[in-house]
Amino acid sequence: MSNKHRYLLFGVLSAALVVALAIAGAFAVDRSASAQGPENDPSVQLGPRPFFLVENMDEGELKTALQQCVNGPFYRTDFSIGHRGAALQFPEHTRESYVAAARMGAGIVECDVTFTSDRELVCRHSQCDLHTTTNILAIPELAAKCTQPFTPAVIDPETGEVIERASAMCCTSDITLEEFKMLTGKMDASNPAATTVEEYMGGTAGWRTDLYAIQGGTLMTHAESIALFQELGVKMTPELKEPSVQMPFDGDYTQEAYAQQMIDEYKAAGVPPEDVFPQSFVLDDVLYWIENEPEFGAQGVFLDGRSLDPSDPATWDPDMGALADRGVQIIAPPMQMLVTLDENDQIVPSAYALAAKEAGLEIITWTLERSGPLQTGGGSYYQNVAEVINNDGDMLTVLDVLAQDVGILGIFSDWPATVTFYANCMGLD
Repeated sequence: MSNKHRYLLFGVLSAALVVALAIAGAFAVDRSASAQGPENDPSVQLGPRPFFLVENMDEGELKTALQQCVNGPFYRTDFSIGHRGAALQFPEHTRESYVAAARMGAGIVECDVTFTSDRELVCRHSQCDLHTTTNILAIPELAAKCTQPFTPAVIDPETGEVIERASAMCCTSDITLEEFKMLTGKMDASNPAATTVEEYMGGTAGWRTDLYAIQGGTLMTHAESIALFQELGVKMTPELKEPSVQMPFDGDYTQEAYAQQMIDEYKAAGVPPEDVFPQSFVLDDVLYWIENEPEFGAQGVFLDGRSLDPSDPATWDPDMGALADRGVQIIAPPMQMLVTLDENDQIVPSAYALAAKEAGLEIITWTLERSGPLQTGGGSYYQNVAEVINNDGDMLTVLDVLAQDVGILGIFSDWPATVTFYANCMGLD
C-alpha cells in the first residue's frame, strides 16, 4: 500500500471514529453520579456485598438501574451514616468499626455517648451493655464491680430446657475511665443458656461474624472518637444516651450538665457545628441544645422511639407541627414508621412520613442491615411491608422508596457500603 493510500485510509478511519464517538455521546446516559458528579475516591472500598444484594433483587427497573453502577464511581456521601461504625461484622463503637465505616464511604459516623463513674464520656450504645459488648466479665476485678454479676442459666437436667436464663448487667457508670480503657470490644451478643462466663460471652448471630472480634476491638472515649473522625474526614452524629442511673448522678451531675459536656467536647476540638448532628431519644435534650447551643441545636436530631401508630396522627404527641414549632428541624424514626403498603401492595410513604415532610421536618432513619435474612421477613424494621419482602435484595427496594418517595436526608446502616453504593448510583449527596 502506497503512503498516499495509507493517509487516505487513516483519514477515513479517523472520520469514522469521530462520528462513532459523537453517536455514542448522543446516546450516553447522563447519570449525575458519574457524568458530572464526584470522581472516584480510591479510599472508598465497598467490597462485594452491595453487588451481591443487587443481583439478589427481583427483576425490574430498579435492579437494571443499579446494575449500571457496578463500576462506580464510588465516593463518600453524607447520605450514608455508619451506625455504631460498621456493626454488622465489626465490634460496635470500636476504632476498627469506625475506620471500616469510613472506608465504606460513610460521610457521617456515630458515637453513642454515655459516662463512666468519674463522669468521663465514652462511646457505648447503652450505659449498661458492657456485659454483651465487651470482655468485662472475663476480667474478674472488673466483673466484680458490675451492677449485676454473672448468674448462670438454670437448665433442666432431664430435658435440657432453660428454666432461668443466664444474666448479667455491667454499666459504664460501674467503673472509671481508666478501668474502661482496660476493656476490649466484642460483637454484641450473649448466650442465655450459658452456665459459664465463657459461654455467656458467645452467642453471636449466625448472620454476623466473630472474625474481626477475635483480637478484641479498641474501645474509645468520646473525645478520642472526635479526633479519629477528624482524621478520617467524616462528619459526626453523637447520640446522648438516656442514663440507666438516676440523675443527677452522684448528687450533682445533672442531665443538662451531661448534654452540655457532650457539646463542649466538640467545641474544645474545634469541630464546626455544621459537621455535628447531635441526637437523642429524649426530646428535652434536643430542646436544650436548640436553646443553649443553637449552632449545634440547628442540626439536633430527635430520635423518635415513641410507641405510636404511623398511620394515626392522633397517637403522635407532640405532632409534627408542634415539634417544628419548638425548633426541631430533623426527626429520626425507625424505618418501619416511614413506609407502608398501598391497596396494590406497593411500598409507599406512610402518613407519618408525609406529615413530617408537610411540617418542614427533615428525616433521617434507622437501621439498614441490622436485621437477619429478609427471606424470613426481616424483623421489626420491615414489619409494615413484610408481605412483599422475601429476599435480601428487597432492602434496596425499601431504601429506594425511602430515598426517592419519602425523601430522607440519610440513613443509618450497620454496613455502610450498601448505602454508599445506592447513593453514589443515584447521585445523592
